[in-house]
Amino acid sequence: MTAVVGVLFAATKVWWYVSRSSGIVAWGLSALAVLWGLALSTRALGRKPPAPWLLDVHRFLGALTVVFVLVHLVGLWFDPWAGFTVRELLVPMASSWKPVAVAWGIVAFYLLLAVEITSLVKNKLPQRFWRGVHLTSYAMYAMATVHLLLSGTDRHNPVLRIAIVATVGAVVFFTMYRLIGPGRAASVKQSGGGRRPPASSTAPTPTAEEQGSASAAS
Repeated sequence: MTAVVGVLFAATKVWWYVSRSSGIVAWGLSALAVLWGLALSTRALGRKPPAPWLLDVHRFLGALTVVFVLVHLVGLWFDPWAGFTVRELLVPMASSWKPVAVAWGIVAFYLLLAVEITSLVKNKLPQRFWRGVHLTSYAMYAMATVHLLLSGTDRHNPVLRIAIVATVGAVVFFTMYRLIGPGRAASVKQSGGGRRPPASSTAPTPTAEEQGSASAAS
């Protein structure tokens, strides 16, 4: 009888473990997506234009983050101990349990959706509008981190705390590198913000006779 009760008790906590693990994974993926985007925009992965597969990895990380956030929400909804309703999971400040902490996560989820949806239709949107929405990924990551620290059951885990400090430090470093460091020139060039050199500064194309003389001299 005791064994049956133990099995039933463990079964009721499955969704709680699903929500906890998927929430941590979603946060980790969001951090990787932001860092990967910063590495690409600052040319930290190389001075040459990024290869298509590098951009695909960035998009894949963002899409996978959405998947794990949805798993996180489903786990909370099915968990009988948490007792969240759909309204409490989707409307900020509607939760009776730590409404502020939960609201941080809800807003972060909406920002994540905005970034991912606009990225899917990037070619149909003005570049400035898409870039403005995409920059909210910084706020999304910050809000997700606050949500994790305020409401996460594993927020006191030393390994998780080290991961948070490491990723926050990396995001701050790459952001400063992009704004004031050598990465600024790469990001400006990538966005098309650099000026073209004047036509007079372009060296004239040598004639065939000049090319022949140069070959003979060498």
